[in-house]
Amino acid sequence: MTIENPSREEIKSILKKAKRIAVVGLSSNPERTSYQVSAAMQKAGYEIIPVNPTIDEALGVKAVSSLKDIKGHVDIVNVFRRSEQLFDVAKEFADIDADVFWAQQGLVNEDAYQFLKEKGYTVIMDRCIKVEHALTRAQ
Repeated sequence: MTIENPSREEIKSILKKAKRIAVVGLSSNPERTSYQVSAAMQKAGYEIIPVNPTIDEALGVKAVSSLKDIKGHVDIVNVFRRSEQLFDVAKEFADIDADVFWAQQGLVNEDAYQFLKEKGYTVIMDRCIKVEHALTRAQ
C-alpha cells in the first residue's frame, strides 16, 4: 500500500479553512525544526497548541500533555514524532475527532495511514506544513 496525499489544491483548501493546529512533539527550543515550522505557522495567523508532556510552554502558549487535554475543536494535528510513533498518535487523533492528521516531512507510517483512512479522515504524510503553506499561498 502506498500513501496518497491530497492534491495541492485540496491542501490549499485545508490550510485556508484551518484555524487551530495542535503540534505533537513541539519543542520549546528555537533551534528545533518543530519550533521553527510552528513559529512560521503562528506568524501566518494560525493558533498553535503545543502538545508535549516534557515542556511547560512553546511560542508563548501553555503546552498540553496529550491531544485529549485540548479544549475545543482542532483543525489539524501536525506531528513531529518518529514514524514508528505515528500509529499511537493516530489512535489519539481519532479519539479527539480532529479534521486532518498531518505527519511532517520524512514521516510515514502505513498502519497509521490505513487506520485513519478507513475511519474517513484526511491524512497527509511526509510533507512540511510550512512549505505547503508557502506553495499554496503563492498560487
